[in-house]
Amino acid sequence: MKPKNLIYLFFAAMLVVSYGCDKEDEDTPFTLLTAHVWTSDSLLVNGQDASGPDGMLVDFMGDAKFNTDGTGTFGNYQGTWHFSQNETQLVITTEELPFPLTAFIDELTKTDLKISSAFPNPLYPAQSLLIRMTFKAK
Repeated sequence: MKPKNLIYLFFAAMLVVSYGCDKEDEDTPFTLLTAHVWTSDSLLVNGQDASGPDGMLVDFMGDAKFNTDGTGTFGNYQGTWHFSQNETQLVITTEELPFPLTAFIDELTKTDLKISSAFPNPLYPAQSLLIRMTFKAK
C-alpha cells in the first residue's frame, strides 16, 4: 500500500472511531433520562389504571423532569433522583412519600421511559402492589 493511502485510511478510521464514541456518549442512561421532559402515558397498579381522581398514582400524572443535578419534578411531586444497580434502577425520593420509590428501568430510549416497582399495600402491608409507569418524551 502506498503511504498516501495509509494516511487516508488512518484518517478515515479516526473519523469512524470518534463518531462512534460521540454516539455512545449521547445514549447513556443519564443523558437519555435528563434530555427530555417526560409526559405520563400510563400509570398502572396491579394492571389497572391508577391515574384517575381516586387513583393511587394520580399525583404522578403529568410531566416528569429529571434534572442533571439530581433534582426533579415527578407529576405533582418534587424531590431528588439517582440511579442504582448499575443504572438499571431509578430511585425517586420526595417528602410526600413515606420512603423512596425504587423502580426497575424496563425501557429507556429517546422516546420512551418505562419503569416498574413493587410498593407496600397500605391496607395489607404483607402484600405488594405492582406498579407500572410509562412516559413519552415531550
